[in-house]
Amino acid sequence: MLTWLRNPWGRPRFLPLVAGLYILWSVVPVAIAILFAFNAGRSRTTWQGFSFRWFWQDPDLSVFHDDALQGALKHTLVLALISVLIATPLGVTLALGLQRWRGHGSGTVNVLMLLPLVTPEIVMGVALLLLFLQLFTAIGLGTPAQAIGQITFSLSYVVVMVRGRLVSIGPEYEEAAADLGARPFDVLYRVLLPLLAPAILASAAVVFALSIDDFVVTQYLSGDASTTTVSMLLYSSARGAPTPALNALATISLAITLGTLALVFIVYRRFAGAEGAEAVAAGLEV
Repeated sequence: MLTWLRNPWGRPRFLPLVAGLYILWSVVPVAIAILFAFNAGRSRTTWQGFSFRWFWQDPDLSVFHDDALQGALKHTLVLALISVLIATPLGVTLALGLQRWRGHGSGTVNVLMLLPLVTPEIVMGVALLLLFLQLFTAIGLGTPAQAIGQITFSLSYVVVMVRGRLVSIGPEYEEAAADLGARPFDVLYRVLLPLLAPAILASAAVVFALSIDDFVVTQYLSGDASTTTVSMLLYSSARGAPTPALNALATISLAITLGTLALVFIVYRRFAGAEGAEAVAAGLEV
């Protein structure tokens, strides 16, 4: 024991145990919630047999037959798609600009770009609510405001991830392409973007997951019942007497998120290495 205490750099003995307990503590509640999504009865605490009743078999209360549950799921996916389509290209553009900006004021802009990462979400939600109620009244609350709010706080994640990739690949490929006579547009389209593809895909997946998971900003900027998302519906219904249809809805949302992340991870593993990225660039040049 004394020998182990004197050598903190030795083989860890308790770290695997602590990590295992943490993973167990995090996964077990989610697994229980998913399990009761397949419960045959209405109880969310007593197991009454396996069934797909709350997914599609119940003609009135299942996810695929309840208009409120379907509406929340569709609106959540619409917001996630809008956030990915806008935040990803905008974040890539900002990352390219900030990486090359070395003049006066670049440090201040870099700090401002990181503020959404450290600002409490409740503060951002209240600030955006006041913004749309007092200044941008033409937009108001609803789907456009929710999309703008989600893009605002997810944009920084894209910038950080793409800039990290830019730093790792360095300027050598761009300089080599320019030395060979490539125009700036060709350097960007045929060399730089293929090299940035893993980071772009990963950042798009992160934006998608953040959008589906977000509650605070989306709740503050919601309008009527048609702008209810899955997280909002789960929160508003959890304290009542909900059926396992809520568990089924959460399970579907989780499956969509995990499936998207798994797909992006596979693509990232394929092209993240330098050789894979170079192969993509070479293929596009041909």
